[in-house]
Amino acid sequence: MADLSPPSADDYPTTERTRVRREHHRGSHAQADVHAILDAAPLCHVGYVINGAPYVTPTLHWREGNHVYWHGSAASRFLRAAEDMPVCLTCSIMDGYVLARSAFYHSVNYRSAMVFGKARLLEDADEKADALRRFVENLFPGRWDSLRPMTSQEVKATSVLRMEIEEATAKVRNGPPGDADEANVPVWAGVLPVHSHLAPAEAAPGVLHGIELPEPLAALIQSGRLR
Repeated sequence: MADLSPPSADDYPTTERTRVRREHHRGSHAQADVHAILDAAPLCHVGYVINGAPYVTPTLHWREGNHVYWHGSAASRFLRAAEDMPVCLTCSIMDGYVLARSAFYHSVNYRSAMVFGKARLLEDADEKADALRRFVENLFPGRWDSLRPMTSQEVKATSVLRMEIEEATAKVRNGPPGDADEANVPVWAGVLPVHSHLAPAEAAPGVLHGIELPEPLAALIQSGRLR
């Protein structure tokens, strides 16, 4: 069974496009559940429609309160077209293959979130630069102040979009296969866990002598978290 929050006043509204119709017991509209998945997944996919055609682009994202941010090249026609457009942003994390005694009951353990809102482009250069600082700090706490300062051209070349979450749903599956009533079938069944984690750091060619891996990054690697 999914480990999700009970309904509360902090739920996102249940709408026709966020209602979980299949395996509804695995779904949740609780802000805590949606936010936990957004915060755990480093990569998202943003879907929108341009001139009647659907597009989905992968990118890194970060959340602040009830807003999600993502960034990309200012030259990207996708990001320019997304301004003031309704978008769907999704995150998913795979936690394991679920092997049952029949092909029908094979599944995966996963966590996923789907959020909807309207994309807004940050136009002010200072606001954009500060958002990018928060992005780096969100991933690698304490790193921003050690970096070469961004140039005005680098800020200009980067687009940052911000979306208030208007509707959202989370869906989670965890646990063994759902065929316990077939335990007498002589086939191995169970879960093959999938774990994503940071591996040992690999220094870039040409790093100056004596520059060691910063302690906060070493601690992040040891933590087992992705962000």
